[in-house]
Amino acid sequence: MATEQDYQGLYDRIAALRDTVTKRLASELISNPQLGDSLTQQIDALLQSVVDADAKAPAPADGGLAELAGIGPQAARNFGQTRMTPGVEPYDETITSERIIAVGDMYYLYQHEKIGVFRVVRKLQELFKAGAVRLSSGPGAYALYQFDRREVLRYTQRDRIGAYRRIFGYGSGPGPTGSRPNVDFHKLFSHFVHQVTLFWRDKRISDVIRERAYDPSFGSIAIVRRSGLDLRNNLKWLSFGHLNVLRVEVMQLLEEAFRILNSDDVKRLFGADNAWDVVEEVLIRYFNERLVTSPRQRMGVTGREVLRWLAQDHILKTSRPEFETLLLEIAEYAEEWLTSAQAMGLAARTGEARVLPWDRTSPAPLRVVGRTPPGVPVTRAPAREMEL
Repeated sequence: MATEQDYQGLYDRIAALRDTVTKRLASELISNPQLGDSLTQQIDALLQSVVDADAKAPAPADGGLAELAGIGPQAARNFGQTRMTPGVEPYDETITSERIIAVGDMYYLYQHEKIGVFRVVRKLQELFKAGAVRLSSGPGAYALYQFDRREVLRYTQRDRIGAYRRIFGYGSGPGPTGSRPNVDFHKLFSHFVHQVTLFWRDKRISDVIRERAYDPSFGSIAIVRRSGLDLRNNLKWLSFGHLNVLRVEVMQLLEEAFRILNSDDVKRLFGADNAWDVVEEVLIRYFNERLVTSPRQRMGVTGREVLRWLAQDHILKTSRPEFETLLLEIAEYAEEWLTSAQAMGLAARTGEARVLPWDRTSPAPLRVVGRTPPGVPVTRAPAREMEL
């Protein structure tokens, strides 16, 4: 059990140790910046081991209040002898990865819902029931029959849309009773993806123009960590409820839908080579829609990978080499998601705002009295996610 005097002395000794080490190794630290990171990690680990050992020590029955108040035989003779607690468990380390992974799967499903996969299958059901297509006893026809019979056992389209509204804030409508739409998700998710892409963009520039690109000014891991933790904390309270079961069922439903669309008789009906060709053919022929299949599908795949990465404790790493190595896993996914979202008007790259022209000290407004100032490009606000 650490006293207030021991607590204060510990941090004073750690500070003195850091000061002594940096003075003795000043020349080596200049030529080898990685040495400084290694020393910092070792000292931090030493400090954390002492704090953890103290936290495991049994506390007195009254929590140390008698010592502090000067009551009983264990009363402290001075303030330095009173018990000092190290703190509580960090907030960011209390998130269950399973729920965030489930959110990633729901994001993947949402993008396929927006593409129109389930609408295509329902349209095929209508045509099949009306006898308007030449399907009779093939594998696709039989799968359509089974798909229709099982519908009463599944979550409905309204249930799915309500879940998307509650988790991501996408679409419109009241949503499930008692729930609130997560209107902050898209903003936080886009912000995290932006910071990941900017980090690696800065890193690549640093690798090109500098011999040793080991400088915190080239890509701040603190910014990436904070944006990722903000997103993860936002999803923490919105991933409870029936989300886990719903995503398993709808993932099975998506697999069944593609089994229908990829059957030989259905592909032959539309002259298609694969299931995606069937989806696009039905959307064009019966819904007269502009196809967004490719960017939407890639947004689903890459967005799910980013959220899966965020579900692990990688975001809590403070060591630069370790964090960069782990972040590399989603570097390309983040860049691809941002490019796809930008192509659809759902996100915009914000890195240019960090650099101002030489003759300007602050960003100029885009419009002044309804007119765009000279030299400032006209930009459009990202399009909102429309109702399903």
